[in-house]
Amino acid sequence: MIPPPRSEDAYAVAVVCLGNICRSPIAEVVLRARLDDVGLRDVAVDSAGTGGWHVGEPMDPRAAATLLAAGYDPSRHRAQQWVPAWRDRFDLVLAMDAQNLSDLGGRGERTMLFREHDPAGVGDVPDPYYGSDDGFGEVLAMVERTADALVAELAATLAGTPDERAVRPQ
Repeated sequence: MIPPPRSEDAYAVAVVCLGNICRSPIAEVVLRARLDDVGLRDVAVDSAGTGGWHVGEPMDPRAAATLLAAGYDPSRHRAQQWVPAWRDRFDLVLAMDAQNLSDLGGRGERTMLFREHDPAGVGDVPDPYYGSDDGFGEVLAMVERTADALVAELAATLAGTPDERAVRPQ
């Protein structure tokens, strides 16, 4: 279940993985594209990593190539490290795996696993960093499926807000 917005500002979603160069930036790019596709303009999406090894770097070249091949633009991404104080600025924080969730302080009303919204089942989004290039395609498929479900949930949640800002005509 998507939590209600904290304020009348844009609904803010963060996607968090370990280094912010593979899974969470893939999810950020796909989720933004899916939100744009349905005209859900008042949702801000960002991503971060629990570790700081890659701060300032673009996403992993294999992740970027996978996104490009699927028609997405990965060029704007630069890795950043999650700051605990950010918790209050996001309406929803989605961890890519159980360890990331633990690093964020565990599951809560606004913090949960990304795949809790996956119609194919709950679990971790596997980290493709140390695997073959095929792993990036598998992550993308999982992310796309979950992003579609998330967008539907966000639209339903935001449609029920008093200012009815959810889906606006383009």
